[in-house]
Amino acid sequence: MNKFGIIGLGLAAFLLTACGDDKTNTETENVKVRTVVSTSVIGSQRPGFALPDTSGSEHNIGEWDGKVLVINFWATWCPPCRKEMPAFIELQDKFADQGLQFIGVAIDDADKVKDFMDTYGVNYPMLLGDLAAIEVGKQYGNRFGALPYTVIVDREGKIAFTRRGELEKHEAETEIKKLL
Repeated sequence: MNKFGIIGLGLAAFLLTACGDDKTNTETENVKVRTVVSTSVIGSQRPGFALPDTSGSEHNIGEWDGKVLVINFWATWCPPCRKEMPAFIELQDKFADQGLQFIGVAIDDADKVKDFMDTYGVNYPMLLGDLAAIEVGKQYGNRFGALPYTVIVDREGKIAFTRRGELEKHEAETEIKKLL
C-alpha cells in the first residue's frame, strides 16, 4: 500500500470514530453512555463568525444576539447527527417564543443539506462550511472536529454548555431551560 493509501485509511478511521456512538458495554451488558463535555470554553464570550446558508447568503452569528443559541455542528452522513435532529426541531418549536434559536452548521454539500432539511422539516437556519466550519467549531471548543458537536450560548453571548457527541433531548431541554 502506498503512502497516500495509508493516510487515507487513517483519515477514514478518525472520521468514523469521531462520528460514532459513544457507548460502551460493561461486563454485565448494561449500556453506559459516556458524555464528553469540554469545559475549556465554558464561560467565555462566543467567537464571531460568518458562514453562508444553503442558498449562498452569508450570515453573521451576531444576527441572533440577545437570544439563547444552540449551535449544532453536524453532517448528513453522520448517524448520531441525524438521530438528534428531530429533537432539535421539537425544541425549536417549543421554545422559539421564549428567545431560543437553533443554528445548524453543516459540514456537507449544500444539495444534500437542502434535501435533508426538506425531508425532516428543519425549522431553523442552516449554515454551511467545509474547513471554515471546522475552524469555527475549534474556536467553540471542538479541538478534534468531532461530529456532532453542540454549543449552547446564553443571551449575553457567553458559552454555557458544550457537548461532543449526541445530545439527548432531555439533556438539551434541561440546559436550555436554565438560560431562558
